[in-house]
Amino acid sequence: MKVLIINGSPKANGNTAFALSQMAEVFSENGVEVETLQVGSQLIRGCIGCGTCYKTGKCVFDDLVNDLAVKFQEADALVVGSPVYYASANGTLISVLDRLFYSTRFDKRMKVGASIAVARRGGCSATFDQLNKYFTISGMPVASSQYWNMVHGAKPGQAAEDAEGLQTMRTLARNMVFLMKSI
Repeated sequence: MKVLIINGSPKANGNTAFALSQMAEVFSENGVEVETLQVGSQLIRGCIGCGTCYKTGKCVFDDLVNDLAVKFQEADALVVGSPVYYASANGTLISVLDRLFYSTRFDKRMKVGASIAVARRGGCSATFDQLNKYFTISGMPVASSQYWNMVHGAKPGQAAEDAEGLQTMRTLARNMVFLMKSI
């Protein structure tokens, strides 16, 4: 089994990366292969609705998104993590996900999906909802945890202080492993 983790934060070693690392540890402990990709600092343009992907099977902009498409197709599950800046997910991440989900034609049903949001205080639930819509519109089962999938921390390293949030990440990963094995 394999999980693809997409870190939408522009900070490779920030709080979002730390929260995702808690999940990656649980996946590895359970024999699940993990690949984490950092996309938040990439220059990714948004979808222009040109329809080229319907003809060619890939996005007209030949960048990271087309590489992610191959990895996503091979994965059993997808985890998407984003920092919250203005009560929503990072704009670069949304551009990646819009193009990734729009341009790929493979069957995503029964690939397990999960999103996480990391913020100083507010905006996590709106971001969590925003990200989960990619999964639900694609027929992907959405994994849940013991609480909404969020971690609080603004300054570097503060996520490590959110014990409940980190426990939520580990529980989410365990639940994802269970769902992948069940499917």
